[in-house]
Amino acid sequence: MNHRETVRLDRAQLERLYVQLGPARADKEVNQSLEDLAIGLANVQKAQRRGQTDAVRDGMRDLIAIANKIGMTSLGRVARDVLDLSQGTDFAGFSATLARLGRIGERSLIAVWDIQDMSI
Repeated sequence: MNHRETVRLDRAQLERLYVQLGPARADKEVNQSLEDLAIGLANVQKAQRRGQTDAVRDGMRDLIAIANKIGMTSLGRVARDVLDLSQGTDFAGFSATLARLGRIGERSLIAVWDIQDMSI
């Protein structure tokens, strides 16, 4: 089965960030956020494989904050879903949503990189 996820970005949030910080500082902030997201997504996957639910929850909170900061609407929403499911007993739903988070995360990173290549 091949899943193709559509991502939503809040371009206005990115524009606000660039206006508030200026282009050079905003570029640095966005690039650091993208790096943090990539590392965070990998760490969450590892924590889940090891059964470290608390680490997954902490990682989700971090991912949500970063996603909101740079306008990754879809990623933030799916991360909230993972966080909610991590507190229940629907293990199949939790695993499926965590896998979806990985797909959305990858596509979101690419989408923001593409926007950065354009003029904001």
